[in-house]
Amino acid sequence: MREALLLFCNWSTLGVCAALKLPQISAVLAARSSRGISLPSLLLELAGFLVFLRYLCYYEYPLLTYLEYPILIAQDVLLLLCVFHFNGNVKGAAPYLALCVASWFVLSLQKWIIDLAMNLSTFISTASKFAQLQCLWKTQDSGAVSALTWSLASYTCAARIITTLMTTSDLTVLMRFVIMLALNLWVTATVLRYRTTVGKAE
Repeated sequence: MREALLLFCNWSTLGVCAALKLPQISAVLAARSSRGISLPSLLLELAGFLVFLRYLCYYEYPLLTYLEYPILIAQDVLLLLCVFHFNGNVKGAAPYLALCVASWFVLSLQKWIIDLAMNLSTFISTASKFAQLQCLWKTQDSGAVSALTWSLASYTCAARIITTLMTTSDLTVLMRFVIMLALNLWVTATVLRYRTTVGKAE
């Protein structure tokens, strides 16, 4: 039973993450606008994913516990390019992408660097969610923000809480997923709230 639950959580998380950002990318392309999407939030999320993936690779965690992160990073990069494209400045993404590539190598130079970065990554990811919330609060319009993407992100955090408890019980990783779950649910609720508000106004 335990093994079956672990297998289900791992593979369902991987399956969900394979399409996690696709509703958001699709919404942006359909609207031909990145309205409602916070660029700082997206950049911070990308940084958080990158640090987290590097940490898990560095400490040789089981592959199935982090296999979704390369997929999430690739989708975030695609979404970032879409946002820059609809803001009229695709070349503006180049410095950020170069920084991400350089960071991958720098993070593993010393053990203390990767440990410090991992501790900071929870704050980075938290800041990412608050940047998106602030953007929604400011505009009071969810625009092209996909509630489905945020609700799927909530599911993956919940599943990863289970897999972490069943495998490594790493407190740092566990706390990160608990915080991310709460914030993802908050963003989802906020997106749905402003979508309802706009719908009623129309």
